[in-house]
Amino acid sequence: SPERAAPERAPRIYTRTGDAGFSSTFTGERRPKGDRIFEALGATDELSSAIGLAGEFSSEKGHTFVDQLHKVQCMLQDVGSNLATPLSSAREAHRKRTSFSEKPVLELEQWIDSYSEQLPPLRAFILPSGGRSSAALHFSRAVCRRAERCVVPLVQAGEADPNVAKYLNRLSDYLFVLARYAAMKEGKEEKIYIKPEP
Repeated sequence: SPERAAPERAPRIYTRTGDAGFSSTFTGERRPKGDRIFEALGATDELSSAIGLAGEFSSEKGHTFVDQLHKVQCMLQDVGSNLATPLSSAREAHRKRTSFSEKPVLELEQWIDSYSEQLPPLRAFILPSGGRSSAALHFSRAVCRRAERCVVPLVQAGEADPNVAKYLNRLSDYLFVLARYAAMKEGKEEKIYIKPEP
């Protein structure tokens, strides 16, 4: 009877399948956890976490671009799906399901242009600064550059879609411009590089 049915058990968060140092790609292929695919996936995951933190700081300040950051995090899930589907072992069904188009790249370019038009021109090298929102966005930009460095060899080896690398390249530019925009909107001063006295 329903009254005597056992309660549903939540699935365990741990699987133990990676205890020997291997993990699976989306195609089912087992590779060492140190494989460059998992390096790229880890860097992308870290990037999404950094953007999430920047988004929380920015939300506290009422910035309207927070929805864009959430959309970027969703796109990074798609980036991860593409990276987890190495083209050397992917069937056509895998490729269709995890393909990555140029459309998100073009959207980032539109956002970059929109914010850039509102910013004062760059006259010096800017250090990560300008308040918590801005500094967190600068940190996200630095993590994005590392993710891009991890992804480029996969693209060059024909294992990932070139649009993934393009997206990360534009994303770092977007995060830089957005960091400056956040500082400007909050009235925070951006620290600039000053050459030390010899």
